Amino acid sequence: LLVCLLSQIVLPAKLINGGIAGLIGVSCVFPIDLAKTRLQNQQNGSRLYTSMSDCLIKTIRSEGYFGMYRGSAVNLTLVTPEKAIKLAANDFFRQYLSKDGQKLTLVKEMLAGCGAGTCQVIVTTPMEMLKIQLQDAGRIEAQRKLMPETVVPGTAPTKSPTAMQLTRELLKEKGIAGLYKGLGATLLRDVPFSIIYFPLFANLNDLGKRGAEGPAPFYVSFLAGCLAGSTAAVAVNPVDVIKTRIQSMNRGSTEETYSGVTDCISKIMKNEGPSAFLKGAYCRALVIAPLFGIAQVVYFFGVGEYILSFLPGN
Repeated sequence: LLVCLLSQIVLPAKLINGGIAGLIGVSCVFPIDLAKTRLQNQQNGSRLYTSMSDCLIKTIRSEGYFGMYRGSAVNLTLVTPEKAIKLAANDFFRQYLSKDGQKLTLVKEMLAGCGAGTCQVIVTTPMEMLKIQLQDAGRIEAQRKLMPETVVPGTAPTKSPTAMQLTRELLKEKGIAGLYKGLGATLLRDVPFSIIYFPLFANLNDLGKRGAEGPAPFYVSFLAGCLAGSTAAVAVNPVDVIKTRIQSMNRGSTEETYSGVTDCISKIMKNEGPSAFLKGAYCRALVIAPLFGIAQVVYFFGVGEYILSFLPGN
């Protein structure tokens, strides 16, 4: 049964579609994602950036243009399997839950999204773990220069690590668990995101279909992906703040450290108030909207199927 289902959804093509969509999307919006991480990580008493534009301007001034792309290599490497798993898994679960091609109920659409979100954390967690360290390194160094009171006295400036150096250190000190720090928070973010995104996209996309059976135009799929993605992104932003804080290893002397999800929630509420859970929300919406809009357009044009058509035996 499983082999039959996999063959029906043309899994290799779906994986290629998801991978290409992820590469294009990340390349376009990575600087905004960097600003989101830095805004979410700064705490009361160590606020270096006042907004997304302020963060990007200061980043360019202190680290150069390519400073906005810190950690992009990790994302570009791992976003292909991450997006591929997410989109292909959702297709698989939708087909598994459907009966004779009938339209899925909302509950089944949400279950398919839940399955997709659960599958993707295999790649998402280590990818985010490494990306956050690299993205936030510039913030710590900028604080050292512009806000020396937030830095532990006597500590020397540290050279920005590479992804491979971070990976080796984490594996040496904590084993594979080091790369999966924040797994629980990642699940709490990605599963609800997928539960919201996939049913919302499917229903918005259906509104633009040409007739009962015809597909929606590509621009409808793009707009539906943007709207569904930004909605889901803002909805789960509080958990994204928690995940980012937990996965960040480097802190200023005045910044809190967290032992887990509940500890993080408690300290944020106590020290920064409920509004802190919305930090970086508009940045996250600006990142996710085009990312998933592009993903749906790539799916619409069937780039994966086109590539596979050139392979021997096709």
